[in-house]
Amino acid sequence: MDETTAIVTGGTGGIGRAVAEAFAAEGATVVVGARDGEAIDDTVAALAELDESGAVDGVRTDVRDEYDVERLVETAARTGESGGIDVVVPAAGVYHGTPGETPTDRESYSSFDDHWRTNGRGVFATIREALPHLNEGARVLVPTGGVARDPGPGYGSYAISKATAEAVVRGFAADTDYAVGCLEPGQVATDLTGGTGRDPDSIAGLFVWAATEADRDALDGEILGLKEWKRATR
Repeated sequence: MDETTAIVTGGTGGIGRAVAEAFAAEGATVVVGARDGEAIDDTVAALAELDESGAVDGVRTDVRDEYDVERLVETAARTGESGGIDVVVPAAGVYHGTPGETPTDRESYSSFDDHWRTNGRGVFATIREALPHLNEGARVLVPTGGVARDPGPGYGSYAISKATAEAVVRGFAADTDYAVGCLEPGQVATDLTGGTGRDPDSIAGLFVWAATEADRDALDGEILGLKEWKRATR
């Protein structure tokens, strides 16, 4: 990934942190965004130890605020040697409640609003603000999960917000010339899942593959997962 510039929102923990580390280890210029400024500093320092050829940076970013996102993408666009952005990973997300115990009919308006603003609108803002800075051949990789399409009981507005993110992806895929797709890594052990699932580091390679080798047409407007990754790289 030399000469590749990537931005990762939610880049200080969970899937976002694992992906940022994997990109840095591959030599990409990586710029992370997250709400916690101290966590940003710690993450940038850790990424710098992994990245021998690229640059790293971070910007305190609340994806609910498009002006924060604008600052993030502008920073990323001037951080890499070649300029612009090649990969966007909108991985910032929230879950208010316990997985499986937040039924839609008992959801609070505040939880619904924040799930939608962060997990749905936040993806829209990240892609929308990045568009003017994307290089030719750029790819947008949005983490998703089966909960967006088959939530089962108790996932409420979190599942609704993830379905919104998938719809946002399809919209940008239809209306732009860039490859905009979803990646489904299965259940990953993060704060959002209560720590159950795969180690985030074990699925980071899915994002490296999707950013560099996956067929563009197979990605654009579609969902690629572990099965496609393993089949292509075995």
